[in-house]
Amino acid sequence: MLTPGIRLGLRIGIPFCLVFAIGSGFLASEKRRDALDAFVGDIRASIQERPEFMVNLMAIDGAGQNLAEDIREVVPLDFPVSSFDLDVEQIRDVITGLAPVKTAAVRVRPGGILQVDVIERQPVVVWRTRDGIEILDHTGAHVDDIPTRASRADLPLIVGGGADEAVEEALALLRASQPLGKRLRGLQRMGNRRWDVVLDRGQRIMLPTDRAVQALERVLAVSEVQDLLDRDVAVVDMRIGARPTIRMTENAVEEWWRIRKTGGVGQ
Repeated sequence: MLTPGIRLGLRIGIPFCLVFAIGSGFLASEKRRDALDAFVGDIRASIQERPEFMVNLMAIDGAGQNLAEDIREVVPLDFPVSSFDLDVEQIRDVITGLAPVKTAAVRVRPGGILQVDVIERQPVVVWRTRDGIEILDHTGAHVDDIPTRASRADLPLIVGGGADEAVEEALALLRASQPLGKRLRGLQRMGNRRWDVVLDRGQRIMLPTDRAVQALERVLAVSEVQDLLDRDVAVVDMRIGARPTIRMTENAVEEWWRIRKTGGVGQ
């Protein structure tokens, strides 16, 4: 009885065994187990549903009216709701899954407010495809669909398959195209490899796959000195940098042949 092991068994082991036996006997009855579960559930509910733990409304900052409505639609909470029943990480993931949302933060503010802070994607170009018209941000991510080009006439236009994958290059070309002013109609992606700069009067500057900005700057420099784009030029082909090609308009070609036939051009 004086050994440490025996004393430890008498002080701890026997009471533990008695409690375990009594508890097992009590829980052996399904009816008593159900009553215990109900009792624990009532206690938990009484704590979780206390006024200080209830969320009564959702506040959304940083989102426009349409996006705010979309957020409330994809997060259909029935207020008031206990903060213990809210999975803020799951709510954040749902909100960031919306195309116009760049980032989102969700938290429960004091006063029972579910606070949603949103940073929207900023559209920089209009992309027209066979499937419709949409606006993209600087990474090429979809922001929204629009019914017509005129809906966002303030944004430049890009067209063609794969154009959304080269928005950053398109923006660089658009910056270089500023001297063209209102003559610029947009950029067209060709074969998902390169760009054409489309101007009014049916003119087009065909750019190479590599160093497209530098090729465009060369054309604009020549045009500034020699009024190249003010002439009857249909296409300036810069795809082969060592051999730029100019294609005249049909009317200019016909006029040239007429002059040649009448002897206006030396044989």
